[in-house]
Amino acid sequence: MSKEPVNHFQSRLKKLRNKAESKLAKSQAESATPKELKQAPIESVDVLLHELQVHQIELEMQNDELMKINLSEQILRNRYNELYEFAPIAYLTINADGLITNINSKAAFMLGIDRNNKNRFASFLVDQDKDRWHLIFMRLKKQAIGAENSVCLMLKHGNGSVFYGQIDCRRAKDHDALGVINITIADVSQIKQSESDLRIAATAFESQEGIFITDIDTVILKINRAFTRITGYGEADIIGKTPKALHSGVQNAIFYKNMWNNITATGSWQGEIVNKRKNGDTFIELLTITAIYNTDNTLQNYVGSLIDITSQRAAAEQIEKLAFYDQLTGMPNRRLLLDRIQHASASSNRSGQHCALMFIDVDNFKSLNDTQGHDMGDLMLKQMAERLTSCVREGDTVSRIGGDEFVVMLENLSQDAEAATKQTHVIAEKMLSVLSEHYSLSSHEFRCTSSIGIIVFSGHKTSVEDLLKRIDIAMYQAKHTGRNRLCFFDKTMQSRVESRVELEQDLRLGMSLNQFVPYYQKQVNSDGITMGAELLIRWLHPKNGLIAPMQFIPLAEENGMILEMGQYMLEIACKQLDAWKSNPLYSLLTIAVNVSSRQFYQPDFVHNLSALINKYTVNPNKLDIELTETVVLDNVDDAMTKMRELNLLGIKFSIDDFGTGYSSLAYLTRLPLSHLKIDQSFVRNIGVKESDSIIVKTIIAMAKNLGMTVIAEGVETEAQRNFLAVNGCNWYQGFLFGKPVPLVEFEQSLQVS
Repeated sequence: MSKEPVNHFQSRLKKLRNKAESKLAKSQAESATPKELKQAPIESVDVLLHELQVHQIELEMQNDELMKINLSEQILRNRYNELYEFAPIAYLTINADGLITNINSKAAFMLGIDRNNKNRFASFLVDQDKDRWHLIFMRLKKQAIGAENSVCLMLKHGNGSVFYGQIDCRRAKDHDALGVINITIADVSQIKQSESDLRIAATAFESQEGIFITDIDTVILKINRAFTRITGYGEADIIGKTPKALHSGVQNAIFYKNMWNNITATGSWQGEIVNKRKNGDTFIELLTITAIYNTDNTLQNYVGSLIDITSQRAAAEQIEKLAFYDQLTGMPNRRLLLDRIQHASASSNRSGQHCALMFIDVDNFKSLNDTQGHDMGDLMLKQMAERLTSCVREGDTVSRIGGDEFVVMLENLSQDAEAATKQTHVIAEKMLSVLSEHYSLSSHEFRCTSSIGIIVFSGHKTSVEDLLKRIDIAMYQAKHTGRNRLCFFDKTMQSRVESRVELEQDLRLGMSLNQFVPYYQKQVNSDGITMGAELLIRWLHPKNGLIAPMQFIPLAEENGMILEMGQYMLEIACKQLDAWKSNPLYSLLTIAVNVSSRQFYQPDFVHNLSALINKYTVNPNKLDIELTETVVLDNVDDAMTKMRELNLLGIKFSIDDFGTGYSSLAYLTRLPLSHLKIDQSFVRNIGVKESDSIIVKTIIAMAKNLGMTVIAEGVETEAQRNFLAVNGCNWYQGFLFGKPVPLVEFEQSLQVS
């Protein structure tokens, strides 16, 4: 109710009062004195006052009514404010500029802002939704009052978090007749998440895995397309039945009982099962069954998912075969052997029984491959595998670890070490016997022998790696003692191996610390004049003193360090020739350097040697490269090519230790050789062994006929020198003329002479 009635009655009352007061004042003015006072119209004043009282009462009644109406309005206003402020829906109003002009508590809380701040509504939208809002906002501004629009946008909270808001907009006018938009916002993030979860669930259900859902009695209620693709059963075939329809019979009742006991106890189970497709084919599947419970923890369903792993299992078996078995013989390979040795050691540790390892290597197997080809070699290895298998018991292991190398492991031998050794010896002798019998290789028959290294062990006392090292040592010992033999490992072998390992470590350290020094030994002619020197290497060990080459050169050959040593010696030779060329006392001297097979056949050998000659600007004719017969015959064609290239530069070549190798005249005539060196083993027997004296004469005569100089090594007596001189050898090297000495001592000896 408005205030108009109240104003009306107040105005009327005011007029009545004013009228009464005006009449009273007029009557008083007309009476000059009390005596002249005339009788006033008492009746009209009373009527007026009565009327005034009546209106006063009416006014008070209407005022009471108005107060009641105002109170009702206030109650309604408060109720509206409460509903607006504390509504569960966010309300806000924005003006034509997009600024928030009014906002309730829910909206302020939802957006994380202070209600007094006038923010632009678009600032609460994520970047990717701002363009959508702008289009909606501009469209609403142009539409008629009452126009509505609804959209779901992603909003930002003041703390940086985001949420999905369902925004309903309505075009309206405020009291200034300006365009405004009323907005309600509902947080629908959970609904959106539920929709996303449903989409994910639907997608997952139609995944590549076969899925079936059952009730609590395992009756199938639903399947997906992958289930049909894998099993062949469609909905019409399987819904209403249980998974027993797929059973192949491979798993027994106990298996399924244990499976369901596990599901009951833990809520799930996973494992491999052999099931049957609709067409009767069996397949291997990885099955997962999960129990589904509702909110009050009551069992509701079972969900099963299955993957056909038949092809994967076949591939895995093939991979395992490739990984653990030798492709040629089908026997366990080195990897599987190591695993079985570990298991055998553990078993032996528990039982106290001994085990044995035997390393079998074919003697001269390379000659078969070289003469008959690898096909014949492979055929023989297969037959060897069969023969070895025939010698052992079931449960023993016969493995091929590479090439012509086999390792046999015997298990469950006697607890007594001596008895276990005898058992092993009997089996090893049998192996030697059957392996030495002839092999029928297609149209070719071949006979060979083998060498066997053996170790008997128990428990974990020795590591697998050490066991293999020891049978390797024993096998090589068997070869060194004459082949076609067996040899048990003993501690003296191990000590030799340990010494060898220590020597190799010292050798590497010695190279890095420059412990190797050059020595020079004279080469003189028949007149006793020094014509040159052979450059020799010595190892000056800090503890063991001067070590001769024979103690470390073979090891350096094996481990490859000979390459570094050889390059070092060639550089020393070139450097020394450079130092001597300006000194008349030494300028005519030559230096001979022995080159190993590994160094000579390096692809860059010629290039490296040419580079050294150019680096030190030496006369190539003063450099003599010594090669053994074996080095040359390893690859005659390559040797000839390299020697001719270097010979064109002026470098000379000698054959060292002549007579100890093949001594083929054919290669002597083809190679650019300048010298033959008679091995000291023949020179030492001059006058002692008639056959060696004849050999020396023959070598001298042959070399002269080929136009080569002969140098005799190891000359230690005048008798030897005289014999050599009489038979035409005019160059000598040996202790009779001087031992190998350091450079300073060598140069001093020349000054004295």
